[in-house]
Amino acid sequence: MKGRRFDCLSGEERRESNERSPMKLSFHIARGWSNGSAGAAGALDHAAFRRKRLKAENVIDSKRLERDLCEKPVSTFSHRALARVAGAFFLVSAFILGAAPPASAESAWEKLFREIGGAQKPSPGKDAEPAKAASPPASGAAAPPAGAPTVPAARPRVQKVTEYVQLTGNATSVNTVNLIARVEGYLEKIHFRDGQTVRKGDLLFTIQQQQYKDQLRQAESQVRALEAAVYYARTEASRYGALEKKGAAAQVVVDNWNFQAAKTQADLEAAKAQVDIAKLNLSYTEVRAPFDGQMTKHYMDPGNTVGGAGQRTVLADIVQLDPIYVVANLSEAELFTIRSNLKQKWPEYAELLKVPVEVGLQNQNNFPYRGTIEYVAPGLDPKTGTLFVRGILKNPTLSLLPGFFVQMRLPKGRVLPGALLVPDSALQSDQGGRFLLVLNQDDVVEQRYVQLGELDGNLRVILSGLNGDDRVVLSDFWRASPGTKVSPKLIKLDREGENP
Repeated sequence: MKGRRFDCLSGEERRESNERSPMKLSFHIARGWSNGSAGAAGALDHAAFRRKRLKAENVIDSKRLERDLCEKPVSTFSHRALARVAGAFFLVSAFILGAAPPASAESAWEKLFREIGGAQKPSPGKDAEPAKAASPPASGAAAPPAGAPTVPAARPRVQKVTEYVQLTGNATSVNTVNLIARVEGYLEKIHFRDGQTVRKGDLLFTIQQQQYKDQLRQAESQVRALEAAVYYARTEASRYGALEKKGAAAQVVVDNWNFQAAKTQADLEAAKAQVDIAKLNLSYTEVRAPFDGQMTKHYMDPGNTVGGAGQRTVLADIVQLDPIYVVANLSEAELFTIRSNLKQKWPEYAELLKVPVEVGLQNQNNFPYRGTIEYVAPGLDPKTGTLFVRGILKNPTLSLLPGFFVQMRLPKGRVLPGALLVPDSALQSDQGGRFLLVLNQDDVVEQRYVQLGELDGNLRVILSGLNGDDRVVLSDFWRASPGTKVSPKLIKLDREGENP
């Protein structure tokens, strides 16, 4: 059974109880709990605990507390426990209320019931102090509104800039050679390690040599035999020529020896050619590096027969990496822009070879590798409508490898003497295009659409839409939405677009 607690009594019952004596008040409190056979002291302790806990959390709600205390069923005790709790409560009530005048006792109880059953109102003295501290100090000088966010801003950097056209291309090797077996034989030895860097003339492969050495000796022997035959034919032709003048020999014999001498001389020349061929075949048994480069893996192992009749056996590849080519395709529109800047005058071949080329990798924001134009196609490819361009640059550290995607930058033929540059990270975009956040004279943020130029390091060239005295918001864009008044923190840009 649920009992009615004292703080849930009606207002009339509370007023009547306040007019009674302390002892009667204690009896009245005990009577308020008797109907439910509940422990008055336990209920009072429970209410005090709840009041202290909620007061410490500063979330005392009168309605919540009243509902919680009035609707919560009370614990039941035995009659003996009830008697003990009632006696203890009488003593405590007499001690507390007897030590003060009736008016003080009434105010104490009223305060207790007001804190438990009514809404606790904060002290006006405590609330007045924070309100007073929160008010801004009076000042005659103009100051930004309270809460105005601080954002970094900077004026554009002004410097001389050369306009470039940026192309995406590839790095290719200047020379790539397939090393093949030019004579037939079995592969005797490999003289390099896969991937090794070699010099021009280094021995790479050795093919079976013995048969080619024998062929060379055979050809040389044939030459010596023919040299002897030529000597003999010339001697006989000379002897019979003298006899013919004396009438001791016929003219036909003289003509025969002259023929033999000439024929033998021709055979001698053919034999010498065979010697040269034999030497050449013998040299083919040693495969050497045609230039400085890097070897690929070998494709044939020692012991295999290579270079058979009609067989093109590739032993390995060698690639030249220094210098290296970079190739790209220039669109027709970009070509028209360059020709317009050059006043429709195309440079001569000697001048074209002096045009600088700047190259950067895909993971780089700058162009650290520099070279010159090496070749430009004489016309556009009708299939793609582009002009093939090739540059050459030194590659001593092998930073560029064949097949790398590269960014290739060529000058457009125009220089901007006073270009405006801002950090590329300050640019934003929406459906209207690329824009910057700019502060006006009142430090209010404005959205400004701009036309972009090329990227110079971390700085982007602004072709239109920005003035030299504008202040551009650099970061913290979430604080600087258009129309917001901010407190700018001016920063001076260095050559890399950062605060020095």
